[in-house]
Amino acid sequence: MKSIEIKGSLRTETGKKATHELRKANSVPCVLYGMQKDENGNPVATHFSVTNEGLRKLVYTPHIYVVDLNIDGKTVNAIMKDIQFHPVTDAILHVDFLQINEENPIVIEVPVQLEGLAEGVKAGGKLALQVRKLKVKALYNVIPERLVVDVTNLGLGKTIKVGELNFEGLQILNAKETVVCAVKLTRAARGAQAANS
Repeated sequence: MKSIEIKGSLRTETGKKATHELRKANSVPCVLYGMQKDENGNPVATHFSVTNEGLRKLVYTPHIYVVDLNIDGKTVNAIMKDIQFHPVTDAILHVDFLQINEENPIVIEVPVQLEGLAEGVKAGGKLALQVRKLKVKALYNVIPERLVVDVTNLGLGKTIKVGELNFEGLQILNAKETVVCAVKLTRAARGAQAANS
């Protein structure tokens, strides 16, 4: 996974009024859930803010990143866990980050990339990617930037399901029956099949 540096500033005040002021100043309220736990066993949360500009490269991209999160000079490794957008304006309202290390596996969605010319496409079918991202669990340093699925042997009307995929060091959390991609019959392919039968 690529890494990206994001600079943040600690928030001394939380609550609606402080959050509103932050957003007016073109900043986004964020929370970092750390490795340490409180007395109830929940991750200790650090409240901070990042400028809209500072989040742009992390949010508006098809890539996944390890975030070098620099909050007032103190850096931790994290991933973006959750993001909330305004329902009308699409402005970023809030971002949750999760601190990561090399011992604890994380859960993250990784983009799927299809590779190869499918047999079914040569026969006139159309290749369709059904799932753009798969949810995986692994140590962050073994997670690839994308999951490459070879479709060379995929015939007409056939599918590749999650249960057929295997990536070293990764556990795929999606249901095994989930269809990742399929070669669909087109009218031309149906016509060719009918002519041959």
